[in-house]
Amino acid sequence: MDAIFKALADPSRRRLLDALNVRDGQSLRELSAGLDMSRQAVTKHLAVLEAAGLVTAVRRGRERLHHLNAAPINEIAERWIGRYDRERLSALSDLKRALEDTTLTSFVYVTYIRTTPEKLWRALTEPAFTRRYWGGVALKSDWKAGSPVLWQNAPGEEFRDHGQVVLTAEPYHRLSYGWHTYQPEHAELLGWSEEELAEAVKEPPSRVTFDLRPHGTAVKLTVTHDDLQPESWMHRLVSGSTDLTGGWPELLSDLKTLLETGEAPVPAPAG
Repeated sequence: MDAIFKALADPSRRRLLDALNVRDGQSLRELSAGLDMSRQAVTKHLAVLEAAGLVTAVRRGRERLHHLNAAPINEIAERWIGRYDRERLSALSDLKRALEDTTLTSFVYVTYIRTTPEKLWRALTEPAFTRRYWGGVALKSDWKAGSPVLWQNAPGEEFRDHGQVVLTAEPYHRLSYGWHTYQPEHAELLGWSEEELAEAVKEPPSRVTFDLRPHGTAVKLTVTHDDLQPESWMHRLVSGSTDLTGGWPELLSDLKTLLETGEAPVPAPAG
């Protein structure tokens, strides 16, 4: 936590975080021009922010795009703020906006799990594993590029094809597949009519990518969910910025618990 507070103590680094909060996924060139800072200075500050886990970089072609990472902020909240009514703490308004911003077209989350790349890959791809931390949902595929990703919502139900396709599968390194569009379960969760669901499914599809990198005795897992539409419900759902679901942050927390303890996470009590 010392590295996080040290990184936030510098006003220039806070400006960088503010810039990424306004528009996520910026290159070094874009950040330098937008903040009127030299590339050398931005590079130096980004290195500190990345070391603290507040920013993560994802290579896209020749460019390195920088994303605001909510994981350390969540850790701070869990450690000290859980006992308070967050809505009444006006001092956390900037933090709240960072976690609930719906203007972004990508969501990036980084976590470190004490496991091996092989075990983490199994947890991402084997139905018996996914069912234990996806709330009963099992994913099945042969995990080859172009193959469908099938979903089973509960044990005993049939595996359903929602149109998702494997885009990249490099065992123990990278996995990417198209994300499903809205399903009847979403309509029930969100209280949509059939007409509203029919309109929502017109949104272009998004995709999710898992990057696995060894990090000492752990694995650094970077989850990038991109091609999300601004202001969309899908962005809110996967980022966990709605009370209806914890999104990727909650799911990855449950995955971490499972791999590090061997115990399936206990569902949060209703209400």
